[in-house]
Order: sequence, then C-alpha cells, then structure tokens
Amino acid sequence: MNHQPTRFKVLSAGIFSLILALGVARFAYTPLLPLMQEQAGLGVAAAGWLAAINYAGYLSGALIASRVNNLVVKDRLYRIGMVLAIVSTVVMGLSTNVVVWALSRYVAGLASAAAMLLGTGLIMNWLIRHNYRSELGIHFAGIGLGIAGCAGAVMLFIPWLEWREQWFAFAALGCLLLFPALRWLPPPDTTGLTTGGLKLQDKPPSAMYLRVFMAAYFCAGFGYVVSVTFIVAIVNQSPDLAGWGNLVFLAIGVGAAPACFNWDLIARRTGDLNALILAAVLQILGILLPALVPGLFAAMLGSLIFGGTFIGMVSLVLSMAGRYYPTMPAKMMGKMTLSYGLAQIIGPAVTGMIGARFGSYNAGLYVAAGIMALGTGLLFVLKVVEQRDAEGVLAEP
Repeated sequence: MNHQPTRFKVLSAGIFSLILALGVARFAYTPLLPLMQEQAGLGVAAAGWLAAINYAGYLSGALIASRVNNLVVKDRLYRIGMVLAIVSTVVMGLSTNVVVWALSRYVAGLASAAAMLLGTGLIMNWLIRHNYRSELGIHFAGIGLGIAGCAGAVMLFIPWLEWREQWFAFAALGCLLLFPALRWLPPPDTTGLTTGGLKLQDKPPSAMYLRVFMAAYFCAGFGYVVSVTFIVAIVNQSPDLAGWGNLVFLAIGVGAAPACFNWDLIARRTGDLNALILAAVLQILGILLPALVPGLFAAMLGSLIFGGTFIGMVSLVLSMAGRYYPTMPAKMMGKMTLSYGLAQIIGPAVTGMIGARFGSYNAGLYVAAGIMALGTGLLFVLKVVEQRDAEGVLAEP
C-alpha cells in the first residue's frame, strides 16, 4: 500500500497552517480591535504598538528562518510554531494587561513566520523534489481564507460573545486546524535529489538584485500592513459606514483567497516582475479608494482589490525566492521577509501615532500609498538590474 503523501494533502497542510497562524493567531486581532477598544479599554496608540510588536515577532521568526539551514530543524520549528499559535490566542483572552497582550502578539508573530516561511519553504522544497510546478498560489489561499474566516466569525460571534470569549472561541478553532497542519506535512527529504534522481542546485541572484528587491519588498510591506491592520477601525470611524468594518475586512479575505492562483497564471504570461508591477499599481488603488471615495461600495471595492493584490505580491516574491534556492527555499524567503517585516513594525507604530494625534487613521492610508508608489518604481529598476545581470552571464566565456 502506498503511504506517500499526495500533493493535495501537502498543499492542504500549508493552507490549514496559514489559516491557523495567520488567520486565528494574527488576523483575528484586526476585526476584534474595535471590540477590545470598546470592552477591554484598549487605547488607539496601544493598538498600533500591539500590531507593531506582532510584526517584531514575525521579523524575529524571519531572521531565524534565514539563518537555519537544516531542513529537519526547520520542520521541528514549524511544528512548535503551530502549537504556539494556539497558545498565543488563548493568552489574549486571559488578561487585560497590555504587557501580557504584547507578549502574546510577539509569540503570534513567531508562529506566523513559522507558517509563512518555514512551512512554505518545506512545501516548496517538497513540490520541487517531486517535480511539481514550483508555484505557491494554491498554498497561499490559506491567508485569504483565514482573513475571511476570522472576519465572518467575529460578525457571527458579536451578538453572543464578549471580546474575551471570542479569543477562546478562536483558540478552539485553532485546535481543529492543528491536526491537518501537522499530520499532513511529511518530514523533509534531506537527500538533495528529486524523485527522478536529479540534483537540486541553487542559483542565487546578484547582490545588487537582492538589495533592490528587498527595498521594493519593504515598500510593499508598509503598504500592506497599514491597510490590513487598521481598515476595520478606519471604516467604523466613518459616520456613514459605522458598523461595516468587519464586512470590509471580510472583502479583503474574499479578494485574497483566489488571488495567488490568479497571479500565478498572470506571471506565466507576463513574467514575474511584470506581474509584480501590475499588482503593486492595483494595490495602490485598493489602498486609496476607501480614503478618497465615500460610501460602502468604494470601501468594499478597494478591499477586494487590496486583498487580490497584496497576497499575490507575497506569493510571487516567495515563489521567486524558492526557485533561486530550491535546496533551502526559506533561506531567501527569510531575507526578503526581514525587509517586509521591518516595514510591518514601522507601519502600525507610525499609523497609531498619527491616529492618536489626529483622531483618525486615514492619513496612514496616504502615507502607505506613497510608499507603495516608491516600491513600484524600484520594481522597474529591478527589471533593469535583471537585464544587466542576464547580459553579464551571457558575456562570460
């Protein structure tokens, strides 16, 4: 009897791990933020700092992922991270102390990195070894499903559960997700060969390419984090849209769920960098729409566009990183995410301070869109660097 894991099960393990670590442990905070401000006394500036601390944990996890080269160790850390995702969720409901919440958010950030980088890297390694297409669109559907699921759950729970009970309910949901996230991901193969016997070889990019790429990804991280962290509060602060914030957040998840698969198809036709540029331009539109155009329709459309682009950019970048380093996909993934994660620390903290100063998070959207525009320009520079590197390789004797 053949006990080899199927592609479906391996990809499903990744999807469930992302719903657990990104949806439950990380993104539940966004739709629960207004409720915690109302019922638990969470202040505006403190809310921004908690989000920043979450990304400090994520950044720490990215640093670990970029330094650990042993696949067996990566696998072990991934599994520990999945358990920590549940622990951090339970802790949020056990206290009203901001320090305790901060520790919880830091640990949740570590768990997010375990799923996004270690889990994704292990799955990419498995796909390449088994001669499957090295694309992660289906895998990253878990992020959109996590966002949509959390937003929908909070909308369902609000009439029945207070903020504390909702955190406990999310922890119970996480326990259900834990089994497939751990059980369906097989232990890593450390032979360095594909199933066909071919040797896996890394083809790292030039130092200049990596520096420009990391700078562009920093801008993408800033553009992403401001909207995804504060969109519920921004919408609820609008007099015409009060109470619609969770529905708008749900739209981000709905837009994100199929997006990575769609961007894989676009990248096959246009090339990875052209697809990234298109996604960045559309993401700027998605960020600005809720701020520039009043009404629920603009907020929903902007969220659908935003959800359909930010996760597409993440998927494309991490897929590219995995193809540069097929033997250790998380190596470059970790480096790229250090840049993305640094922006995610700065973004919420800056936006929280702006919100405390002006009584609104809206100004943060304009800053995020401006930095995204800078990142788009850097992607055009990256095309020039890529062309120069290719000509240099051809010119070698």
